[in-house]
Amino acid sequence: MNPYNVSTPARPWWKTTQAVLGVLALVALLGAFSFSLGFLMMIAAMVAVWVLPPWRRFVRLGAAFGAFVLLTVGAGLGGQLDSSGTEKTDAKTRDGSGANAEVASSPTASTPPKTADYTGKPLDEAEKLARSAGYTTVHHDAAEENRAIIVRPLWTVCFQKVNTAVNTIDFAAVNTAEPCPEQDGGPLPWPKMPDVVGATYNTAVEDLKQAGIDLARVTLDDVYLDIDAPTAEEAAEDGDEWRVCFQSPVKETKVTSATTVHLDLGKWTDADLAQRCPSAKDTTYKFPANDPAPHPDPDPDPDDDRHNSTTVGGGSTGGDSVGTVHPGSFCSSPGAAGVTEAGTPMVCGSGSDGRNRWHRA
Repeated sequence: MNPYNVSTPARPWWKTTQAVLGVLALVALLGAFSFSLGFLMMIAAMVAVWVLPPWRRFVRLGAAFGAFVLLTVGAGLGGQLDSSGTEKTDAKTRDGSGANAEVASSPTASTPPKTADYTGKPLDEAEKLARSAGYTTVHHDAAEENRAIIVRPLWTVCFQKVNTAVNTIDFAAVNTAEPCPEQDGGPLPWPKMPDVVGATYNTAVEDLKQAGIDLARVTLDDVYLDIDAPTAEEAAEDGDEWRVCFQSPVKETKVTSATTVHLDLGKWTDADLAQRCPSAKDTTYKFPANDPAPHPDPDPDPDDDRHNSTTVGGGSTGGDSVGTVHPGSFCSSPGAAGVTEAGTPMVCGSGSDGRNRWHRA
């Protein structure tokens, strides 16, 4: 047998050059769809190049380098090398935000936070809170007068206007003692004085409340020369006996923060003979006996010892007793004696004002 005529056994198909070239082609194909799969196939192709075909060394080196080139070309054609876009997409997918997170992160597309309501607060406090929330503040007079605001703690916020584009709040305020207008720049809605003349004190108080007038601004006085002005508590205690005889200001006058309401009161019950207001204030005595003007005796009798002294204003000369008197009331005869309704002895003498008054004996 001729040894040169012996046929060479066939190589398995996976060791053939065609199989290795097919593996190299898969590197480019898989790299176009997935860089990671293409990379694994490139490693497999390099191993196959060095193990399977009977290639020379420099051919194997060229084939290994070709596998790397094929991976790069395939991945580039498939867009797998756009790592920045891939990483952004993966990051959005990992944190669950996706496209919505990208919109939310945009300052123009985000919804601005709800601004706190500062109305009713002192202007300085409102501005401090707004600035701490990141806003720039400005202010102006909420009334139509357009006054300058100097002492901000003495002003109260009525309205606020927010500009989210530039993070600015414009406060409209009025003096703390003033009511807010119905709209920014409108007139101040001051209450108007009702007509309470002739009403009892209790009725007058209710009318003032309904008109929106603060009772702390109301002062009381009496209309009599011999009666002290009652306090608000004393007038309320006998509120149906005290009547309003005069008022200031007059009906329909605006009661501003600088206005003081005056009520001049008269007092009478069903037992009093005079049950009406005097024609003017400080012209009448509640108790006529306290009038220091002389009163002529309607039936003088010169032989009557009682007329040896003159009775004047609930008092008499000579130390005679004149009956029931009222402490602090005027009297005309120093030394005259009397008693109160409770039976306390009283004497007519000079008071602290230099005029004769009844005081405790």
